[in-house]
Amino acid sequence: MANSKRELFLKRRLRVRNKLRKVNVGKLRLSVNRSNKNISAQLIDDVQGVTLVSASSLEKDLNTGKNNIETATKVGAAIAERAVKAGYTEAYFDRGGRLFHGKVKALAEAAREGGLKV
Repeated sequence: MANSKRELFLKRRLRVRNKLRKVNVGKLRLSVNRSNKNISAQLIDDVQGVTLVSASSLEKDLNTGKNNIETATKVGAAIAERAVKAGYTEAYFDRGGRLFHGKVKALAEAAREGGLKV
């Protein structure tokens, strides 16, 4: 029987994450979660299992009312600003099984421009 779209997405997400963990041992992870209505990003320390900083389009100052590339850029800039302020400058990018284009790419580029090495 064929797998559902959700099951295929979850397999792809785990495959991407496991490959990244092997290469980037001990580094922080910039994880992106995109839904149909919102986008969010977290800087995670996998060794301790703790979220260090986060940003989301649900926040009042980042919410434009739409889920578009402009909102993703604002979230990327906010996560970079908060990470640099907290003293973190380097992380690896976990796209979470999504393709690296559109909103996900805009968030990553805004984080790079904000001073975070992704």
